[in-house]
Amino acid sequence: MTDTKVREDAGAANEAQIAVYWQEEQYFQPPQSFIDQANVRDPDIRKRFGEENFPECYREYGDMLSWYHPYGQVLDTSNPPFWKWFVGGKINACYNCVDRHLVKYRNKAAFIFVSEVEDEPPIAMTYQELYVRVNEMAALLKDYCGLKAGDRVTLHLPMTLDLPITMLACARLGIIHSQVFGGFSGKSAGQRIQDSGSRYLITCDAYWRSGHLIDHKEKADIAVQEAADLGQKVDKVLVWQRYPGKYSAATPMVEGRDVFVNDVLRQYRGQRVEPAVMDADAPLFLMYSSGTTGKPKGCQHRTAGYLAYVTGTSKYVQDIHPEDTYWCMADIGWITGHSYIVYGPLALAATSVVYEGVPTYPDIERPWRIADQLGVNIFHTSPTAVRALRRSGPDVPIKGPQHFKHMTTVGEPIEPNAWRWYYDQIGKGQAVICDTWWQTENGGFLCSTLPALDAMKPGSAGPALPGIYPVIYDDDGKELPRGSNRAGNMCIRNPWPGIIQTIWGDDKRFVKTYYERYCKNPKSTDWRDWPYMSGDGAMEAEDGYFRILGRIDDVINVSGHRLGTKEIESACLTVPDVAEAAVVAVNDEIKGKVPEVYVSLAVGSKASSDAIVKAVNQACEDIIGKIAKPSRVHVVPDMPKTRSGKIMRRVLASISNGRDVGDVTTLANAAVVEEIRKQVQG
Repeated sequence: MTDTKVREDAGAANEAQIAVYWQEEQYFQPPQSFIDQANVRDPDIRKRFGEENFPECYREYGDMLSWYHPYGQVLDTSNPPFWKWFVGGKINACYNCVDRHLVKYRNKAAFIFVSEVEDEPPIAMTYQELYVRVNEMAALLKDYCGLKAGDRVTLHLPMTLDLPITMLACARLGIIHSQVFGGFSGKSAGQRIQDSGSRYLITCDAYWRSGHLIDHKEKADIAVQEAADLGQKVDKVLVWQRYPGKYSAATPMVEGRDVFVNDVLRQYRGQRVEPAVMDADAPLFLMYSSGTTGKPKGCQHRTAGYLAYVTGTSKYVQDIHPEDTYWCMADIGWITGHSYIVYGPLALAATSVVYEGVPTYPDIERPWRIADQLGVNIFHTSPTAVRALRRSGPDVPIKGPQHFKHMTTVGEPIEPNAWRWYYDQIGKGQAVICDTWWQTENGGFLCSTLPALDAMKPGSAGPALPGIYPVIYDDDGKELPRGSNRAGNMCIRNPWPGIIQTIWGDDKRFVKTYYERYCKNPKSTDWRDWPYMSGDGAMEAEDGYFRILGRIDDVINVSGHRLGTKEIESACLTVPDVAEAAVVAVNDEIKGKVPEVYVSLAVGSKASSDAIVKAVNQACEDIIGKIAKPSRVHVVPDMPKTRSGKIMRRVLASISNGRDVGDVTTLANAAVVEEIRKQVQG
């Protein structure tokens, strides 16, 4: 299918042409220097993990871990879809991430912490130091708090080393940790405290963000009150100090309830706590994911299956070796940070960088200075960050001396022109790129190229990972074959070790959300009858590479045609002056829904708003078809964003549809919302 054909036939453009069309189809091969050192060079790996060898193939991941008691059965499907992995095994996640490395890597850095304040030198924490700190924190949780295996603890911590120390201390005892992203409001934290039944909140006084020392403690008071209003009492609030010995928040401590972790830890100096021997299926943590409706979902991840999956994918996809210095720019408050900053890299004895601040502060060159200073050779970030880093202009060269062997993109599809900039400017044409697809519920990567074996193709996440067997269904449950050029609902036919056990406290919602729609036989114990529904749209090309089109509910149905919002945004981003684009659905009496576009411009752009509107309309019409032409295009000073840099399309949709935008106080740039509202609504 040609670009010309799509434009000529726009009036009759089918769903696939609208939803999945991206211009670039070029392949890029991994350099021989990468192949020579890669963890996976055997092209038979997909045969080893083929369906004929399922589920026994996952012994390869399970055997990367150290067990107190070996597992017997790899997969128990007797109570679908509540799968059990590595049945009979006894294990501890903290032991696998810390203790077992001491013999060989005791004095090697486990983490390197980088403050947002550039004058503060990086802090390297060795595996021995991490072992000591985790043991002392575990002793505090056990003796001071009286916590035990199976109890839940809510963490509301920013990106400092206190967070992984606390997580690992919980894992050491079998306590289920529930980390709430530090940028979330106190009310959001309180809701999660209530849902998980936590009696303890672990937080901090302050942290650096965009040049400001933020008072984080004030959120704790709101969280505790919100939890109480919902019926959950918090016994204690444990507060880490950003600068030990100094209180950096304006919000006062609450006498009798709040204590400084740093002070209490003195009582446990030098103490050691034996890791709890946990059943393979014991819950490790809860990670709350926003639902399309209703309250947030507490995704419950198991210990052994999750740890095996993130270890295996860290080794095979991220190509992490113990001698690598690896930097994932995600926040540990999200699943990417859990899987690919903490558990996966540590299980492989890697050195993992933890950066406190925003990547563009004090300027967009900061990441490359950090990478050069620390010798980072594996870099992991999101398309959102890539677009933010190129706002100075896509043609401005990155002059940093960093040298990456491997770069990952995660979180959303990356459009081809942003991919090329990432490859050319950041990777300097020498690094492999893995464009990964997966979700909070999945534990780890599901689709990606294997970096030494597969060619890279901008715009495509790549094939399914070994041991993952996808299927794309249409709305009627009919399978769409490879190369059909039709978009459908991305599903996975088989269970895998990283899949969540359930939604905390709500098994019925778990089944309804992920399995009910395409389940072939609710009474069957055959895993083939229980495909997992991801909620993302996708298509599979002839070469077996998948294009992920974003959430199914991010597809706009215009006069019976489904337009993928991501595809329209990608078309907008082909306009040179456009740095960011967001597409929202607006109600229309005739067409049902129509797309409305918001764009912000690259720094230094001198283009007029009229010229931009014209160029954006033309790009959408040229690349996708006339039906994709936006109803309106708004050139705005900036996009409303979360603290992690995610564009809040919900806020823009509310403005376009004349609805209340809701609480925007937690946004990184809340003031811009009113500016946009006045501009759009008049």
